[in-house]
Amino acid sequence: MDTWQTLPLWEEEPAATMPGTPPPARGWTDAVGVFDLETTGVEVTSDRIVTAHVGLLDASGTAVRAQSWLADPGVAIPEGATAVHGITTAHARAHGSPASVVVAAVVAALRDLLDAGIPVVAYNAPFDFSLLKYEALRHGIPPILEPSPVIDPLVLDKAHDRFRRGKRTLEAVAAHYAVPLVGAHDAAADAIAAGRVAQALARRFDIDAPLHELHTRQVGWARAQADSLTEYFIRIGRLEPDDRLDGSWPIR
Repeated sequence: MDTWQTLPLWEEEPAATMPGTPPPARGWTDAVGVFDLETTGVEVTSDRIVTAHVGLLDASGTAVRAQSWLADPGVAIPEGATAVHGITTAHARAHGSPASVVVAAVVAALRDLLDAGIPVVAYNAPFDFSLLKYEALRHGIPPILEPSPVIDPLVLDKAHDRFRRGKRTLEAVAAHYAVPLVGAHDAAADAIAAGRVAQALARRFDIDAPLHELHTRQVGWARAQADSLTEYFIRIGRLEPDDRLDGSWPIR
């Protein structure tokens, strides 16, 4: 990944080392890209990027490449969003780079990984990749329309441990797989933890299918998971019988 450009948009972080003895390398887990966004809200078509992280982990979970960005989203950051990730409108306006510059840099960093055949891990991938797509369109930047290969630990966890009780937030799933997550809702911390969770899932469930096959399986798993959740929400009255959750993956 020597083609990556170091951009003075926020900070380039030092490598973070996973504690403990590195596990043996196994297939796609040898090198995984990681990606996360913190945003002004949860509507992928209208909300904006506030912070972003794209990095690369080696087989031991060590971050060997890390780039983070702070954007001025061009709109006010709601107090509810600030309560989650800690970035205020004033801080973003004073210290953030123009949104168009950040979006272009994030898209370029992800394209570098995907073009090299390196899987990009994103927890609940359709949120991050879809919001990035609409941000790119908003700023006249060619979007990533069919990201592949992508690894989504949320989809993998639900597929391989379907009946486990409890929450499936990144914090909860990281704790379940004994992956440290310090500073949740920081884009870098979340991205790196998600990558390590993906590697932990691969070890726990022996997920060593070829990348293209694993990507395709996740498409089907995500659709089935959305259908199952739809039926549950209809039963409890949270959705009308004609409503359906969108199971498109890894982008909507």
